Formats: sequence, C-alpha cells, structure tokens
Amino acid sequence: MVLTVVVGSSGSGKTTFLNDTTASHKCTYIRQYHNVRPYIKISSIPNFDETKLPYWDIYVREEKAADIQAGGTMAGEFTPGLSGGQRKLLLFELICQRAEGQEDLLLVLDEPFAGVTDDFVPFIVERLNELRKKHNILLVTNDHVETLMKMADNTLRVSAIDRTTVEVNGKNKVDREKAIAALSVGNDYVHETGTSAVQFFIDVEVKSNKGLMGVVGFTVFAFGMLLATFWNSDDSSGALVLIAANIIAFFAINPWLLSFVDWRNYMSEEADALVHSSKSMNKFLMSSLTFSMIIILSFVDWGVVNAVIDGFSAFKFWFAIFFDSASVTFPFICLGIYTKLPLTTLQIVASLPFLLMIFFSTTFSPGSGVAGLKVLRYLFPRFYFWCMIPGILEDMEGCPASEGVNLFLLALTGLINLIAFLLYQLLKYSSKKSKEAKAASKREALKDDPEFIDLQLELYGEDVLERTSARSAASSDN
Repeated sequence: MVLTVVVGSSGSGKTTFLNDTTASHKCTYIRQYHNVRPYIKISSIPNFDETKLPYWDIYVREEKAADIQAGGTMAGEFTPGLSGGQRKLLLFELICQRAEGQEDLLLVLDEPFAGVTDDFVPFIVERLNELRKKHNILLVTNDHVETLMKMADNTLRVSAIDRTTVEVNGKNKVDREKAIAALSVGNDYVHETGTSAVQFFIDVEVKSNKGLMGVVGFTVFAFGMLLATFWNSDDSSGALVLIAANIIAFFAINPWLLSFVDWRNYMSEEADALVHSSKSMNKFLMSSLTFSMIIILSFVDWGVVNAVIDGFSAFKFWFAIFFDSASVTFPFICLGIYTKLPLTTLQIVASLPFLLMIFFSTTFSPGSGVAGLKVLRYLFPRFYFWCMIPGILEDMEGCPASEGVNLFLLALTGLINLIAFLLYQLLKYSSKKSKEAKAASKREALKDDPEFIDLQLELYGEDVLERTSARSAASSDN
C-alpha cells in the first residue's frame, strides 16, 4: 500500500486539502489538534489495549492506570489526565489497533508528530510502517519532514499562491480537485456495534460526567428550596406555583442542554479517530439519556407542586407539565446534537419557543393581543395547560370544550418543534442524497479521463484500478 505526504509552507492549505479529501471519501482522520472528551477513562475504551502505548507503564507503576482520564479542557473546565502529546499517541494507537482487522482503508493524519517529543518518533514511524502494509496513508507534516519524505511513496506539494493545482512527486502540477478524487480510494471503515458501545457510553456519560451530577445536585437544591418557601401555598396561587416549578425545572437541565455543542464536536472527532462505534449511535444514546432526564424532572416538578399546593394530583397535570417542558427543551436536543450550530446561535434559536410562548400563548395576559395574532395561542402547549387550571381557565379565551381534545392538542403542540425539525431533516437528507448522486456521477466520469487515470497510476500503481473495478462490480451486484 502507499504512504503519501503533503507538504507546503504554513498557510498554504495543507489541512484544508486533508479536510476536502475526507469530505470526498469516508475515511479515518486524526486532526492536528484532535479533541477527546476529557472525562473519558482510557481503561473504559472498548476493544483497546492501552498497554501498547509507549508511556502506559508509567501509570501502571504509579497504580493510576485504572483511573487515568484523557484530560484536557471542555466547556471551560479543565480535567487532569494525559498531556496533549500523549492524547495524540493514544489516538494514533487506537487507529493502529482498530485498523488491524480490516484492509484497504484510507487513513488521514494531520501532523502526526505535532506535540510529540522526539523520543516517541520511532514509535510513530514503526506504526506507520505497519499500517502501510494493509492501508493507504495520507498525512501532512511540518515536523520531521526529512524522515517522512524518505518513507513516502508520494509527495504532494500545495501552494498558498496557486490553490487550484497540486504538484505531484516534483513533476507536473495537476488540478486540485482531480488530485483529491484520485487519492480518495479504499474501503469504508466498518464499525462494530454491540453492548460494548452502550457500556462505554454509560461509563463515560453516566458514571464519569460531572455535568450529570451537577444537574442532580442543582435539582435537589432548587426543588428543596421550593418545598421550603412555597409550603402550604394558597389554592388560588396554583398558576404561580406551577410557573415557579417549571422555571426551576428548566434551569436545572439548561446547563446540560447547552453542553451539547461541545459534546457533539468532541464526540464527532472521536468517531473520526475510531474511539467508539459511530456518531449516530452516540447521538441516539445521548438523546435517550436527556429524554429520560426530562421525564424524571417532570415527575419531580409534579410531585413538588402537589406537596405544596392542592388540586394538581390528577395524572393529566403531569402530562401537561411534561409536554410543556418538552416544547422548550426538545429544540436544544434537536439543534444541539443533530446540527452544527455554534453555541451562541444555538442559545438564540433553541430559546425562541420559550420566548414566543411568552408573547403568543396569552397565558400571561389572558384575552389580550391583536385579533389576528391571538389565534397563534393554539400552537403552544402552555395555552392548553392553563385551560386545565381551576380559577384560570375561566379567563382564558377559546379554551377547547372537550377535555380529551385538550390533552391531544397539548401533546401535539408540545411536539410541534420536534415534528418541524424532523421534516427539515428529511428535506436536508433528500438534498444531501442529491448532492452525493451528482458527486458520484462526477467521479464516475473521471474514470474515463486519461489525466485522472494516469494520476491514480502515479499515486497507487496498477492495482488501484483492479481494486476500484472490483468494488464497483460488488456495488452493482448489491
């Protein structure tokens, strides 16, 4: 197999070239500054032998091996653990072990020596030589260039002046897009899913995540204060007690919801480096965990309200509390986990349902508002919730006559944000498939391009054409 090194001056676009290659072809990728959730215990990573790390014997001698964490900073909090160079070696060794059982992968490494001391360079060189026996490797380097140039089968040079072409092996310059397409060969990595992936998630996000413990601690404290200060409330204060409890529940889980941006980014980079099974599984597990937390919080909310005031013990009130909470928390799950929105944008967009509820649900000022706008109250679960509260429903304009319809509409409006997001994702998926089809058609057309064929032969030799043809035939049969 082939080792290709990308070189060029600082700012010439070496990392961008790698990013575009990984976007063109699914492959394993370690970035120059690769993120890992700091609270991951190394010993909990499934199907990984950490004793092969060149520094691990230090932690064994110090009897810290079972508890050592990845370390680093996430969401402004520093977690002690491995140094930056040690984390780089950890990810590199992970790829080596994961790649052992598969063949013909494209492994992409951005500055594999960055942050690594010279005494570990022989370890990396040895592993690179082992990997290239079964896999193609594409890497960028500014460090130990001479060492890698001697090892390399190909050298690509990118330029800050001309970003449309790439120099191949010191010969002619070729079109950059053709070079990316020519490099993008090999099998997709096959993830093994199973109970170990679920156990890893539990170990990392349930047993080791301080944020979860923070939610539990704040919930106990805040609702304890509500019990003490709202005890024996008058029945006429029912709506105010409910508002107070709902606000406390929202603030209890809000820090957890806002942590999704960093969590999603770090977890995605981990998946690129094969730390765990897949992004989609981890997103599903995190969504399930958060959904369970919202259910538990709604029961706590309902229980505390009933402890301090009478009249809300019917199960329909828990039902209303849950869907009212869902309408303002589910947007954080959808946008925080399943999009690429940055933190500030997430805070603004995901908070809009809460803000619009204040404006349009009419629960804070029953009967008021411009006639045309008042119809929007039917889109908010808070409106149907308030139509259930004795002493309040008489003031609410247009409450549904049937209690059954009330609960159905309450649930439907509580999920309206989720439904809208799923429709958006469906449209996005359709658009993505269309773009992928166009890209595939473009790649297919390149197979008959003499310059492209010569470039692939230059980079990979004649066997690349045989492997590509075999994969195409297998894809057609399927």
